[in-house]
Amino acid sequence: MSMPRWMLPLAIAAVALVIVPLAAMALEVPWRDLPMLLTSSASLEALWLSMRTALTATVLCVLLGFPLGYALASWESRWQPLARAIVLAPLVLPPVVGGLALLYAFGRGGLLGQPLDAIGIDIAYTSTAVVIAQTFVAMPFMVLSTESALRSRSGHHELIAATLGSSRSHTFWHITAPAVLPALATGTVLAFARALGEFGATLTFAGSLEGVTRTLPLEIYLQRESDSAVAVALAIVLVAVAIAVVALAYRPPLRSAR
Repeated sequence: MSMPRWMLPLAIAAVALVIVPLAAMALEVPWRDLPMLLTSSASLEALWLSMRTALTATVLCVLLGFPLGYALASWESRWQPLARAIVLAPLVLPPVVGGLALLYAFGRGGLLGQPLDAIGIDIAYTSTAVVIAQTFVAMPFMVLSTESALRSRSGHHELIAATLGSSRSHTFWHITAPAVLPALATGTVLAFARALGEFGATLTFAGSLEGVTRTLPLEIYLQRESDSAVAVALAIVLVAVAIAVVALAYRPPLRSAR
């Protein structure tokens, strides 16, 4: 489709709004010293912690978010929009608000944290808290991808399978799951990216303990005050990961050869 000419300057302005800040940051990167900056003990520790917790959170997003998205897509009720809005609220909540909610839920004096603390389980300000915070903010991406993919299907093939005596589980694994696999992959990639870049909820709920809860975004924030070269070097890593993730999640489908 052709775009109206008056939109072109607006599109160029939008591109500039994104590219100029990223280019300005890239110009500040001490590329010659980049390997040394990225291989410092603090940088490697933060990077490894971020990768480990983000991967764990992504697994939880798939295990919990996919069934939740499936339930929302299947549920026909007047309460469904309200439930959907609550589930997707972390998408628009300020991260610090999410962190406070988690703290009041899982902190030592929290709703669930108090009975857990009584049996010797402490969650707040631990690596587990980092995973929970990342899952809390990233899971809506998986839910949204799953629900959208399922709602775009007519359910015709599932109905035929049911009339032929196929069980719900058999129908799911052999018909539904392969059909929504691209959406599942997109949701997984986006959830990982969101978990990797999480800052506010992690800082509020898990704190910034070196080697325990200080993820890469937190390390960047701290280094910004003491060593800007390290901060910008770590930031460019996250930018590269973000670009790769978006390119992977939204790559155009391959055209079949005729």
